[in-house]
Formats: sequence, C-alpha cells, structure tokens
Amino acid sequence: MKHVTRRDFFKTSAVAAAMATAVPVVSAPKPVWAQAPSDRIRMGCIGVGNMGRGDARDFNRLVDIVALCDVDENYGIAQTLRMNLGKRDAKGKVVKPDTYKDYRRILERNDIDAVCIATPDHWHVKIAVEALMAGKHVFCQKPLTLTLEENQIIRRACQKYGKAFQIGTWQRCQRDQFIKATLLVRKGYIGEVKRITCDIFPSPTSGEIPVVAVPSSLDWEMWQGPAPRYELRSTGVNSRNGSMGQTRCHLQFRYWYEYSGGTLTDWGAHHIDCALWALNLQTPGTGPVSFDGTNAHHPVEFKDGYPTVDNRFNTSDKFDIKCMFDNGIEMHVVSESPDGNGILFEGTKGRFHVSRGRCKGKPVEELPPDAFTEDDYRELFHGKPMEGHKENFIRCVREGGTCISDVVSHVQAMNACHLCAIAARLNREIKWDPKTETIVGDEQAASFFSRQETKGYEIPRDF
Repeated sequence: MKHVTRRDFFKTSAVAAAMATAVPVVSAPKPVWAQAPSDRIRMGCIGVGNMGRGDARDFNRLVDIVALCDVDENYGIAQTLRMNLGKRDAKGKVVKPDTYKDYRRILERNDIDAVCIATPDHWHVKIAVEALMAGKHVFCQKPLTLTLEENQIIRRACQKYGKAFQIGTWQRCQRDQFIKATLLVRKGYIGEVKRITCDIFPSPTSGEIPVVAVPSSLDWEMWQGPAPRYELRSTGVNSRNGSMGQTRCHLQFRYWYEYSGGTLTDWGAHHIDCALWALNLQTPGTGPVSFDGTNAHHPVEFKDGYPTVDNRFNTSDKFDIKCMFDNGIEMHVVSESPDGNGILFEGTKGRFHVSRGRCKGKPVEELPPDAFTEDDYRELFHGKPMEGHKENFIRCVREGGTCISDVVSHVQAMNACHLCAIAARLNREIKWDPKTETIVGDEQAASFFSRQETKGYEIPRDF
C-alpha cells in the first residue's frame, strides 16, 4: 500500500478543489431510499481501530463494506481485514474491501452510498461535513464534535445536505433501560423533575508517558490532522490487541483535551444525551443556563484553562459539575456516585436510577405492564419501528426520515458536554444563553468556543 505523505495529502486534486469551494466532490447519487429494498447499500468505513472494527463487524450483516480507511496499517487495516468483511460475489465468495490511508479516496467514489466514521474525535466533523458534501449518508461515532463551534457547523451541514445521519449513542435503543427511563419521565411517573445526576466515570490518570519513535505503519502527521502538533508518546504496545498502552494515540486519545474531552464528552455524550432526551429538551434554544466547574480536579496543573505539561493525560479525573436549567431543574455531572455509572432521576413523586444493565427504583417496580404502547415507542423513533441502532440508520438511509440519534438533538447534548469541560478547565461557573448559543459575560470562557485548526486541515464552513 502506498504511504500517503503530507505532500500527497495536500496535492491539488478534484476532490480537494471541490471541497474548498463547497461543491460536492462527486455528483450526488440518487437517494438510496429510492432503490429496491433488495439492493445492498455500499459503505466505506473511515477509522477502523478498536471502535471502528466493531462498527464494521456490525454493519457487515446489513450492507456491503467495499472500502476501509485508517492511518495505521497495523492497528486498523490489518486487524480489520482478518474479519470476514466485504461484498459477496455471485458465488457467495467474500470480496475483501479496498483499503486506503486517505479518507478522501472513499469520499470520491461514486459507488459508495454511506460512510461509517470512527476516527478520534478531533477528526469527526471535518470528515462528516466533507462526506455530506460528497453526497454520502453518515454514521459517526460519539462524541460527534470537539467544540461548540463544530456543533453549529455540523448542524448546518445536515440541514443543507439532507442525508441520513446517525450518531453512535446506541443507548437510545435500549428498550428496558433508557427508553423506559425516558417514557417514565415524560409521562409523569416521578412527577415534576427536580434533580438529575449523571455519573459518567472519572477520566483515568497516567504517569509521565515517554516520547517514542513513530511506527512505520502509522501516519502520525495525518492522525493529528486538525489538532496541534506534538511528539508521539507511548508506554508500549498491548500484545493482546496490538494497540498502544498509555499514549497520545489509539484508544487513549480520549484523555487529552487536544483531541477529546475525557469522560465529560465520551460518557457525557451518552448519559447527558439521555437525560435531555427524557426531559424532552432536545431542540435549539433549550438546555442548562449555567455550569459550575468549581468542584473539578485535573491530574496536571492548568493555567488559563490549558495544561502546563504535555507528557501525561490531562482531562478531568474528579468532578461534580452543577448544571442549572432556567426552570429550576438541577443536573449534576459527576465522576462518582453511590448508585454508580448511569442516571439518577429525582422528582416530586419518586426517584429511579437507570444504567446500561438495568432500570431500578419504586416507580419502575410499580409501573403497570401496559404503561407504554407501541405508539409511544414509535414516537420516540420519529414514527419508525423500534429497532437496533444500526438497523435504524439503514432504514433511514432507505426510507428517509430522522434517525433515532439525530444531529440536532445530539448537538444539544454536546453543548452541555463542552460547557461542562470548559467550566472544569477554568474551575469556575460559566453562564450560557441557549437561545443565542453564546457564553455570557466571560471573555476567557468564550475563547473556548472554537479551536484553531492546523493549516490545510480546516473544516469546510463555506457551504
């Protein structure tokens, strides 16, 4: 496989020129939902590391995976190719997908209908916007965005291009856990909601992580992409799955603010999302109005909201961030609680706790067996049948309509996640106007609204 150099990446090409002028890279394919149901959707998977391999495996039974892309041939491509992925020919033989290091090679292919994006967070929005511009439907892992500005960019892109877009917040498809919790709250079984606690785990800490040579299989330049430039750091390679241990790269990117937001955005994208879903506060203009980060701790020293060292994990490892709504509801985003990971809902008529494993509490125990109808479930699924997360995406690709984890509602959750992270980084309370989507009266906090992208890796904005 040809190594894609920085020179190659920026080389003038039809696709790059098209993206730069906000014109679709290729002529948009006819809507997939207009095709016969027997037709197999063709998908390209961008980012096939740990999470991406799982997504590729799941999608393989629903679509033809015709292309894979990863900047690490060993960690991503080689391991994924060991799975029985690909399109089956007339004789039933699996035709292995094509492989690339440059994701744009997937976007410029006319025979690909949809993409699955499972890169590190700092790449999500750039690739997703360009995929939409190229006429592709998009499944993207959570958290979808890195900044408040990216929330607005991707929402606008989805509104313009009108393709099916699903975010990987699959908890919304757990009938006996988070769907039940949402209907319990919405139908008043705990009365008026007063307090919510989202336990999202602490971010792990590390010791000093040494600088290492970049493996020949990894394009470290492209991996960093829009993010600031740092040396690669790693404590070694995990012999079980070939991944690096504590590192600035695979798996552990979540614990560096340069690429993610720690558990505040990783798990927050699940539990804060489901909390707002239960409250039915998922539209622009809604959400908390203040975020108090005075009870947040970081494993390294910070100055003006930025870590003072670059050799160890830097996202918040202990926190209790109080988020206030203008109607008086108090939501705490915590790293630890007596009930454990999950969401505790407290109202005037009772309280219950929901996690991925169960939904428990007196309101749950007293719930009539016929409390919820199929119409209730279909309403949550935007008029579609209740089904698995990836199945719902494929249905929306074929039929049109809104996915269960849509961009507009996810942006509301990510606004809250990013504001929690900003408040934690500054260790103070910040005010937010959800109607104008601006940080109020705090110039320093407002400076975190966006981040400077490395030249040549900018997110398209002029569309």
